[in-house]
Amino acid sequence: MIIDHIENRNLYLDLNSDIKRALDFLYLTDFSEVENGKYEIDRSNIFALVSEYKTKDLSQGKPESHKNYIDVQYVFSGKEFIGYAPLANQKIVEPYNESSDITFYDCEQSLCFIEKQMFAVFFPTDIHMPGIRVTNPEVVKKVVIKVKVK
Repeated sequence: MIIDHIENRNLYLDLNSDIKRALDFLYLTDFSEVENGKYEIDRSNIFALVSEYKTKDLSQGKPESHKNYIDVQYVFSGKEFIGYAPLANQKIVEPYNESSDITFYDCEQSLCFIEKQMFAVFFPTDIHMPGIRVTNPEVVKKVVIKVKVK
């Protein structure tokens, strides 16, 4: 897992060329003019999901992980906590769904604060639970870029 401000993206550009493309896309795009929806960056290898939602109580969160995609989550506006735990032997509550590339867990996590202009990278070895309210529920505009694992 990586959490940082988008202006520090250059620190991570050597990780993977597709992660570089994702971070460049986030840095160069004005999401105030982008509608909610799915946007292809490189066919099914890299795509962006733009959404707005209201943050929720911790008790409503569902820890998840993915096998085939790395999540690059970018908060364009608002703030939230994202739960995090390294994938180990956590209790699976919903087995892997191949069509949506997701497994859900029941597990303890650390809460990580992320706000406007910050991003988080979650690899297949990272359980994460986004969208948790910091104080009161608030609207967050987020871009999740899915980067295919090669």
